[in-house]
Amino acid sequence: MKIWGRVNSSNVRKVLWCAEELGLTYTREDAGGAFGVVDTPEYRALNPNGLVPCLEDDGLVLWESNTIVRYLARQYGQPPFAPADPKAWAAAEKWMDWTSLSFAQPFRDMFWNMVRLTPETRDAEAMARGTAETNRLMQRADAGLAGAPWFSGAAFGIGDIPLGCLAYGWFNLPIERPAVPALSNWYARLTERPAYRKAVMTPLT
Repeated sequence: MKIWGRVNSSNVRKVLWCAEELGLTYTREDAGGAFGVVDTPEYRALNPNGLVPCLEDDGLVLWESNTIVRYLARQYGQPPFAPADPKAWAAAEKWMDWTSLSFAQPFRDMFWNMVRLTPETRDAEAMARGTAETNRLMQRADAGLAGAPWFSGAAFGIGDIPLGCLAYGWFNLPIERPAVPALSNWYARLTERPAYRKAVMTPLT
């Protein structure tokens, strides 16, 4: 198994974290950002989008981070991490896609302007707008934990991985955050997981 991607990419962290939780053996090649690689003909033959992550597993090539996480869980996971019940699986996937489709863009507006761009190139309005929206959405996520300790339900699973990667940044950036007691408790439990510490809790820059 081979994974292409830089360790400070939230999308790459999803895949690395999932692989670590499952105890998989893999090699990783730096790609994307300052490492380049993604524009080479060899890489584009694997992932025509020129993005990371990319996974090759026994001849199967996949891109799109959530798809890779789902594949690894189905191929190598066991319940409750990979639910056998389609309803439980769908309930977990709901939070995976919510993170990618609703939360990721405002988080990016905040994160890139605060961390990746120089002070003179920042868009202050986009950063403020992104911060306000991520705070609002994290309150929604906090409410989503009212009936269960994990976004995957009664036990940790795939539904926790996408938001867990971005929550690392949200909880560690120098911003004012609303009170989110359930979410804070969830995040504290994530930080106790060895796989999370290894794959996600790396430098943000």
